[in-house]
Amino acid sequence: MDIKSISTVNSLDFSGRNLLILLACILGVWAVFFDWMNGYRANLSAVITFPFLICALISGTIGYWVVPLLRQLKTGQIIQEDGPQTHLKKAGTPTMGGIFFIPVAVVIALVWTNFSPDAIAVSVVTLGYGFIGWLDDWQVLRRKSNKGISPKMKLTLQIAIAILFCIWLWWYRFPGISNVELPGGLLLQLGWFFFPLAGFVLAAESNATNLTDGVDGLAAGTSAIAFFGLGIILAANHPDLMLFCICMSGACLGFLRHNHNRATVFMGDTGSLALGGSLAAVGLLSGNLWALFIVSGIFFLESLSVIAQVGYYKATKDAEGQGKRLLKMAPLHHHFELSGWSETQVVGSFYLTNILLAVLAYFWR
Repeated sequence: MDIKSISTVNSLDFSGRNLLILLACILGVWAVFFDWMNGYRANLSAVITFPFLICALISGTIGYWVVPLLRQLKTGQIIQEDGPQTHLKKAGTPTMGGIFFIPVAVVIALVWTNFSPDAIAVSVVTLGYGFIGWLDDWQVLRRKSNKGISPKMKLTLQIAIAILFCIWLWWYRFPGISNVELPGGLLLQLGWFFFPLAGFVLAAESNATNLTDGVDGLAAGTSAIAFFGLGIILAANHPDLMLFCICMSGACLGFLRHNHNRATVFMGDTGSLALGGSLAAVGLLSGNLWALFIVSGIFFLESLSVIAQVGYYKATKDAEGQGKRLLKMAPLHHHFELSGWSETQVVGSFYLTNILLAVLAYFWR
């Protein structure tokens, strides 16, 4: 990256607080506009502005009690020494923040949808993946290292929940659930191939959001946008899943009150795995994998950057076992940091990109 491009980015820098306010305004206006355009005044259960704001307010308010409690419990994050050196100052920041904003979204979504089967199913998956993340966070804190449960154990647990979810899908929705919507009203009939694909999507999406959670406010903000965009897309045919997505989006926004730069709490794997599993479950249950892929574009790029980095390094190994790096550091957000971008510049750019992806997903369907 040349000096000119860095100076252009610097001119677009915002503080973490301003980014939060800007994102809240964008999503809030979008919610009000959506309600106005669709004339949902007569059916309050379909209005998205209320559940969105309620989840944001409750999540943000609870954080003022939970964050100090996490600090008292000494849940300070262990920072990797091989990461960006600017992150070392974050050592000791409380983690495991997913324990308060994820349940807020789940509970309000269940109540608002009158405990519909669809809302219950995605809630169970969300909490299940959140529990896996909690186990990992707890092991990290217990061992006081960056190593939680083994990657093999984590993947096994993710697949186990995916299998249970697929069994429920087979019992409750098959064969209709195997039809995936594509742009232009086309339907892709996957048949029994849908189930291995579902397992892959759940594991891949949860790990992708986990990789994205590496900069203050990045995973929470992009997830808020992704959930909001996916919820709008599902409004016509899946109102219960729409409300679930809106509640998750609002809860993420409330969490950002404490997670924007400089963060006073991190979501940890408790939050990031739950967010990815939740997005995947909604996309699978609604048959909107294409829309899921588009709104999750940031998470896909983050995962792709890690895969490309590892693959390129292995492919270019010399006789001494040393390979070359495709990026300065993976995931992608670290590459931009080491290229001279500040954290808020990375986050702001990713927010803007994800908003454009959400708009694209809405019209390209």
